[in-house]
Amino acid sequence: MLSRQRIIPARDAQKIVRGLKAIRGEIERGVFTFSSADEDIHMNIERRLTEKIGAAGGKLHTARSRNDQVALDMRLFLRDEVELIIGGLGALERDLARSAKRHIDVIMPGYTHLQRAQPVLFSHHLLAYYDMFERDRERFAGALERINVMPLGSGALAGTSFPIDRNYVAKLLGFPRVSKNSIDAVADRDFILEFLAASAILFVHLSRLAEELVLWCSQEFGFVELPDGYCTGSSMMPQKKNPDVPELIRGKTGRVFGHLQAMLTIMKGLPLAYNRDLQEDKIPLFDTVDTVKASVGIGAEIMRGLKVRKERMMEAARDGFMNATDLADYLVGRGLPFRPAHALAGRIVRHCLAAGRRIEELPLADMRRFSPKIERDVYRYLSAESVVGRRRALGGTARANVVRRLKELEV
Repeated sequence: MLSRQRIIPARDAQKIVRGLKAIRGEIERGVFTFSSADEDIHMNIERRLTEKIGAAGGKLHTARSRNDQVALDMRLFLRDEVELIIGGLGALERDLARSAKRHIDVIMPGYTHLQRAQPVLFSHHLLAYYDMFERDRERFAGALERINVMPLGSGALAGTSFPIDRNYVAKLLGFPRVSKNSIDAVADRDFILEFLAASAILFVHLSRLAEELVLWCSQEFGFVELPDGYCTGSSMMPQKKNPDVPELIRGKTGRVFGHLQAMLTIMKGLPLAYNRDLQEDKIPLFDTVDTVKASVGIGAEIMRGLKVRKERMMEAARDGFMNATDLADYLVGRGLPFRPAHALAGRIVRHCLAAGRRIEELPLADMRRFSPKIERDVYRYLSAESVVGRRRALGGTARANVVRRLKELEV
């Protein structure tokens, strides 16, 4: 660009480009010598460039500042990483959807307040996480639009007196837009804040999934078995199979939350434009990028290898009076108002608790003592399969909704 705008001679621009390519090769081969005598990475590069090509190396920094250069580098870095994260989330979603398809007829207890509530399809439960991660993917995609803005040409804060062509540079670097305000461009780290916020919300969802995997593989639940490679044994108790990887994902959530809080605190008191405080954005950003990529990737691997204990889930779905709501609905269908039907179903549940029986285990004569509206068809109506099969949310039965959704997702 400098050559094209006749700010520096074409021959010097050619020397600089050749020299920079050679230096990149030295760095990639691990033979570049970094010196702490040079203030930063930029001065190390410029010093080495001048050693290789002579005085023309001193023209490298024409019409730019480290302030706009660092802002550019951070955007270039984060643009590439966010695209990788979006791809990783897509893989995690596909593995969730494939697991839902493999286990489409598995019935499990649905919970509220961690108390058994109503039977649901395991596939429906997995697709709830699919939707969470899809919203995360949308958030990262939205952040990418604001990351993908070129700040170069803003100088230290007030631009440059040289007749530069920012749009040409943006085209060379693949930026669809250039920044509009030079002060904002060098002082802005909103794009990092937005990335960290999207990462924090993502980890809310990852942590919830990890928590359920930890619960589900416990002996108390026994719903799933994690692949051996993602668990460890105990140093003392030979029977243990600890769900270490989901626990680590859950534990790293606090780390990601902390990075967002750290960055918010760094930014909240800075006068315009650049301040050295912004040097502290590197650890929160780099560590969050690494943590997000690793956790999303491992989450997908776990879902691919997850073993589901269908019989145990069904056994739990038949327990805990989770068909009590359906009993109330049954009575409503026979003309009883919902509130009295709800109260009557509650009395039957209390009777079952005292008798140590499930509702569907009560003799018909016992049930008819509570209401003559109850007929023999109530037993079929209250089975877990029937309960789940009737459940409607989006215009069809629960299974039909899952099947339709998986077709939409092309799984």
